[in-house]
Amino acid sequence: MPPFGYAAILSLLLAAAGCWSQEAATGPGCHLQPFNVTIKSDQRGSCRGTHMLQACVGYCESSAFPSKYAVLRASHFRHNLTSVSQCCTITKMQKIKVRLQCGATRRKTLEVFTAQNCQCDACRLSRY
Repeated sequence: MPPFGYAAILSLLLAAAGCWSQEAATGPGCHLQPFNVTIKSDQRGSCRGTHMLQACVGYCESSAFPSKYAVLRASHFRHNLTSVSQCCTITKMQKIKVRLQCGATRRKTLEVFTAQNCQCDACRLSRY
């Protein structure tokens, strides 16, 4: 099976982008949220399939407070506030196989990742 390129990943992301809504969250905090995604092998959708995946959604507590004097001095009195933020983050992923239908008789299998566990953790730009 030839590997699928960026088109399959891009299609996956674009299909998932339209799935989020405020009503989707089942309650406060950070939790797994299932969503249907359509995966295409290329821009034309020569091979395609749908599958239920999971994402981490919700919110985590963050706070801000006046900086300590040592922080103020070190920043030449420009860092007046210190903030502590947490983001809803995937802590464990699972690889699953998605079967794609290519025309009437041909099928291909593609492996994708889905969230398995979530938790509030330090926000890191590299994760998003």
